[in-house]
Amino acid sequence: MYSLITKIGALAVASLATQATAMPSNNQPDPFSNASWPLPHPVTGASNPGANNSYDGWGGVHLHDPSIVMGPDGHYYSFSTHGLVVISRASYPNSLDGYWEPIGSVLEGSSIINNTGSTDPWAPDVHKVGDTYYCYYAVSQFGSQFSSIGLATSKTLRPGSWTDHGAVITSNTTAPTPLNITNAIDANLFIDPKTKIPYLTYGSFWSDIWQFQLAQDLLSVVSSPAPTQLSLDPVSPQAEEGPYLSRHDSWYYLWYSHGSCCGYNVAALPAPGQEYSIRVGRSRSATGPFVDRNGIDLRNGGGYIVYGSHDRVYGPGGQAVLANYHGRDVLYYHYVDTVQNPQYLDELKLLGWNYINYIQGWPVLVYN
Repeated sequence: MYSLITKIGALAVASLATQATAMPSNNQPDPFSNASWPLPHPVTGASNPGANNSYDGWGGVHLHDPSIVMGPDGHYYSFSTHGLVVISRASYPNSLDGYWEPIGSVLEGSSIINNTGSTDPWAPDVHKVGDTYYCYYAVSQFGSQFSSIGLATSKTLRPGSWTDHGAVITSNTTAPTPLNITNAIDANLFIDPKTKIPYLTYGSFWSDIWQFQLAQDLLSVVSSPAPTQLSLDPVSPQAEEGPYLSRHDSWYYLWYSHGSCCGYNVAALPAPGQEYSIRVGRSRSATGPFVDRNGIDLRNGGGYIVYGSHDRVYGPGGQAVLANYHGRDVLYYHYVDTVQNPQYLDELKLLGWNYINYIQGWPVLVYN
């Protein structure tokens, strides 16, 4: 998402208070209600050491917009905003719990896209395709629509192994539609397991979330079929971003973050429900249309709130899905722990994760 140190929070149009809180007949909490939201699984790792280390304090347990992938050594690697896409590695094989330690950056020594003057890449999205890892990343500046989504590739995930291929798409006011009305950040690669067609879903504010079909080499987008809009908050400032596509059984899920992501001030927080929350819609197709639990099209302001502020958790977002983690799907994200971080500082946000249960085809987060 936008630079998580400087971004000014935007207002969301729906309150968490609208989340259903009905009690079923067995007197157990409705699994779809905010009363059932679990706490995140705790993780361990390097704590933010400040601005004097080689990764400028990012990585370990303190990160934004995480992307997690299994490495060839059987350990999980996380990629996150700042630090030229900082890379962290979990010490224990096949475990998300840590110990997470920063080991370097994707773009060390690479030629970062310079269309905006920014040298602070955001919101990486990393996937293994064949024997190659693909890392899509965003280059922009706070509040600017002049943005690019770039791509770097590696065979090993290790620092120094990445080849930067430059821009895949660029948005600005003179670009071809829809890049003239969208913001080219927050990329997500999704290869449809049914059709094998690759898609690049992206967007943040500026008409929200769109999708291009990618060329088979994953280095560029195709002009036909035309790009598709997947989600839109029709009320300004259109606070949707960070899309992520996943599939379970015969359903496709579009996850996204809604509201003010960052720049929180404990003395003047956003109004309740206007901070970050994680929302989702589903479809029978990777290209939509996606609808929420009430059947409202996400392009018409729909969106089921699957996780939001509660207990010691504040402003969760920047989410993604890790499939088949010990046989189950996991949603991971960043969040403010209001006990450990009572000032709500951006640089002390944490990595969190929860298992996903599917009830009547709808995802619900659980602890165990």
